[in-house]
Amino acid sequence: MSPPPVVIAVAITGSVPRKKDNPAVPIHVAEQIESTHQAYEAGATLVHIHVRNDDESPSSDPDRFAAVQEGVRKHCPGMIVQFSTGGRGRDPAARGLSLVHRPDMASLSTGSVNFPTIVYENPAALVTELAASMRQHGVRPEIEIFDLSHLHGAKRLIEAGLMDASPHVQFVMGVKNAMPAEEHLLDILLAETRRILPRATWTAAGIGREQARVMGWALARGADAVRTGLEDNIRVTRERLAASNAELVALAAEMVVRHGRRVATPDEARRILHLREAA
Repeated sequence: MSPPPVVIAVAITGSVPRKKDNPAVPIHVAEQIESTHQAYEAGATLVHIHVRNDDESPSSDPDRFAAVQEGVRKHCPGMIVQFSTGGRGRDPAARGLSLVHRPDMASLSTGSVNFPTIVYENPAALVTELAASMRQHGVRPEIEIFDLSHLHGAKRLIEAGLMDASPHVQFVMGVKNAMPAEEHLLDILLAETRRILPRATWTAAGIGREQARVMGWALARGADAVRTGLEDNIRVTRERLAASNAELVALAAEMVVRHGRRVATPDEARRILHLREAA
């Protein structure tokens, strides 16, 4: 019997890392498309996209999101495109503007949380607005869980008819001032997810040096997906910067195999996450 497949998600850019931190961080549209293509060739089947202005600051420009999506769909057949609606450095009113371009998925945080230097604000009205827009445009949400209460925020959206009962949830661990990367906390989160969202698929993201450790915990617990990429971690070791998103994906793929699993194909990834087949 073939080992169960695992989706590898690559978060290529994010809002924080700059070229000065790691020259491999893809900022401009062409760089993002090329970096995603390399990651796809290494085994990634989902790309999480942030876009940047030319000065590297976070952007909500729908045209930039659309341009990256167009390039990914051209060069990475079947790859799942996921836009960020995250709020770091972005006007709340603009965070959902790119959804009109109908990516396969979009991130959705269901509550506020402390970050290293700011409060990441997700008031209930904004969460509802973003969820409604995703539903309107046929975009499947990935629920970002920074705190236990955010699971209950997802449950409220299901009860309100704003998303179906099989959400994809991601536990984010290791953000300073938010949820620590501690293994027993993942068990608590999983138990609560299985209690109130029994049909959910799930993944976990470790930030910085916690990336590999959290990935291992997730794989040991049968996660549907893992996440890697320069958004979360710019290093391979304490002494060496990652050469590319593709290098981080290759390391994730090796870990998947070590845990007795295999890397999902694009078609398998879509089935696992309840997505329509690629056009």
